[in-house]
Amino acid sequence: MNIKRVGNVILAVKDLDKSVDFYNKIIGLPIKQQRRTWVDLGSHGTLLSLHPTSITSNVGISIDNGVAIGFIVGDIISAINELRNVGVKIYRDIMKREAGKNALILDPDDYILSLFEPLFKDKEQQTTGYQGFTPQ
Repeated sequence: MNIKRVGNVILAVKDLDKSVDFYNKIIGLPIKQQRRTWVDLGSHGTLLSLHPTSITSNVGISIDNGVAIGFIVGDIISAINELRNVGVKIYRDIMKREAGKNALILDPDDYILSLFEPLFKDKEQQTTGYQGFTPQ
């Protein structure tokens, strides 16, 4: 097998329109492609794909379902303040880590989103900063 990269992360959501508004208008991911039951968000690299789930499924807090999505941000304090001002649920406020600062927020389906501001001395490390995403 010769996998080149992750193409997309598919997230099952209870209300597709509400989740598209959240990820597009609040988080700022551009809509790349939209169909009735599938929306791809992002401009390059890995896409976040939203797909409606059954009304009876249990989405819940994402770490219990094995799902957490991490975003790298330039200024975590500004990001958290902006999100707090528009009513986004803050799951865990900003914590300083060895690799940077991170905070956790919840999307409309209570999926955990990790926001990570790296503190890399060497800019080449930027692709290996994922340790800051962990919810613990």
